[in-house]
Amino acid sequence: MRCRLLLGIAVLMPLFAQPDCEYFGPRHEHFSAQLLLKNGRTPHQRAVSALTSAVAAVLPSIVPAGSRTASAQKQSTIDYYIFGAMQNAGVNPAPMTTDYEFIRRVTLDLTGRIPAPDRVTAFVADTSPDKRAKLIDELLAKPEWIDKWTMWLGDLYQNNSQNSQIRRFPEGVKAFNDYIRAALAADKPYNQIATDLITATGTDSYTDGTLNLLVGGVVNGGPIQDIFDQQTANLADMFLGIAHVNCLLCHNGRGHLDTLSLWGSQQTRYSAWQLAAYLSHTQAKTVPTSVKNVFYWSVQDNTPAAHTDYPLNTTTGNRPARQPVGTAKNVAPTYFFNGDTPKAGENYRAALARSMTGDFQFARAAVNYMWAYFFGVGLVDPPDQFDLMRLDPDNPPASPWTLQPSNPRLLNSLAQEFIDNNYDLKWLMRAIVNSNAYQLSSRYEGTYNPAWDALYARKFVRRLWAEEIHDAIVQSSNVLPSYTVAANGNLTWAMQFPEPLNTPTAGNEVTAFLDSFLRGNRDDQVRSGDGSIAQALNLMNDPFVMSRVKSTGPAGSLLFSSMTMPDDQLVNKLFLTVLSRPATQTEMTAALNLLKTGNHSQAAENLLWSLYNKVDFVFNY
Repeated sequence: MRCRLLLGIAVLMPLFAQPDCEYFGPRHEHFSAQLLLKNGRTPHQRAVSALTSAVAAVLPSIVPAGSRTASAQKQSTIDYYIFGAMQNAGVNPAPMTTDYEFIRRVTLDLTGRIPAPDRVTAFVADTSPDKRAKLIDELLAKPEWIDKWTMWLGDLYQNNSQNSQIRRFPEGVKAFNDYIRAALAADKPYNQIATDLITATGTDSYTDGTLNLLVGGVVNGGPIQDIFDQQTANLADMFLGIAHVNCLLCHNGRGHLDTLSLWGSQQTRYSAWQLAAYLSHTQAKTVPTSVKNVFYWSVQDNTPAAHTDYPLNTTTGNRPARQPVGTAKNVAPTYFFNGDTPKAGENYRAALARSMTGDFQFARAAVNYMWAYFFGVGLVDPPDQFDLMRLDPDNPPASPWTLQPSNPRLLNSLAQEFIDNNYDLKWLMRAIVNSNAYQLSSRYEGTYNPAWDALYARKFVRRLWAEEIHDAIVQSSNVLPSYTVAANGNLTWAMQFPEPLNTPTAGNEVTAFLDSFLRGNRDDQVRSGDGSIAQALNLMNDPFVMSRVKSTGPAGSLLFSSMTMPDDQLVNKLFLTVLSRPATQTEMTAALNLLKTGNHSQAAENLLWSLYNKVDFVFNY
């Protein structure tokens, strides 16, 4: 092991660079109060910028700068605004990605997998001017795309078997997961997905996955209004990107949100109750099974426990007392973002879905959540901290407030195009990854100013998700595992796991390996791209990795099937398979020298081990 550690650090590259200790600090918390700005940037933005610098500094130049080309297409809305902003600021963008960089980046971003080595070589050799656009369409059609975006939406919708309040059980998670998968496979419009989840009614959360979104907002130990409030806060966060509704359901904004949200500071608790009133005719309750302490959920409207408008009659629970306001003892539903109310005889939740998905903020939030994933930082960041009074570039707020989005016209234009394209998630992804802005390199030629982060003058790198790291090792080594996952049977790919929590099973070594990469639990631990010593040690020593760098097998594994190759071919095969690129001349020389010393099989194992520990294996740049 000592020789391997020296090889990985001295001959090739360290796993993590540490140019700024902030990268290893805590990720931003849920609320803006934790996001104290430094030099106009949040800690998350500074961390992403520092990480980009670290990784870009060590990336090799595979293709000469003169041969880097953008995908052949007319200028998109994204490029019009992004490059226009850079031009107005007098800032030059980074060069375009090389083909090697691009195929790895976009394959990981869209499917959660690394590209196969033969697909890499074919793509690089292709001289078609539209090959990048064709590759994107190819990836969007793959079943792995469904895996990746089921995971992404599962994170957004907090689909887990238990949170701090309730249990869905693995069967409920699977049902919710299956709904998301089916919706993505059918290219269901995003506004219809939201409508399905907001209006879901049924008697068995194990068979009807849509019920499980509202189930996640059930709160124990208090009056039913606590449940209405939490369900409302969840919907506002997930579908509108407005986490401050959660604050308003406890108190007026004035005196609490004054420094955090101009819009929030002017809202009242009563107006938040009006939003929660849309849930006041809905009851989520448990239904016992034949197994002790195991149950599923029903979600029904107009039950005996929930049939009146939001009552103001509580003195206990998880939120401050709710008492009559003047003569008002109940609050009727009003969509307090625009004053809309249910139509005569309209089901309250159907009315909420109609108002919420018809709200321009619904499209704007979806676009921003997606942008934050692909670019590392949202146009509004954090993405769930929208301030509705700081979004209009034609009506900016009075000083000292400023416009909130880094590029408000882009955000609004892209949201409108999302609407015009029928809330098509694939359209939105295609628009983003086909843009030249997305295809900029993470390297920057010349001196880079961190103040340019808001201009997206270069691509921010991201640390791969835990599941992506697992699947990249499995795919490249060709040593396939089989995990028994509760309610889901046997699974091979971590990106198909229904949730992060205790998956595959509590106490499993692979579960601990995945957890070290901070995949979260979809409750009080968010997914994080931060680095840690535990991650480095696991990549260097964990049996999951070590069992996959053996030259003795199993038959068909990467190293076993490559040992009879000439050394130079062996080196390039390992590099292409693991890192999606050939070795540089420096790397080739070091690797060939290594293979000529001592035991050839052991040296080949050391080389493969080193590739799994190179900085560009665990980052998408």
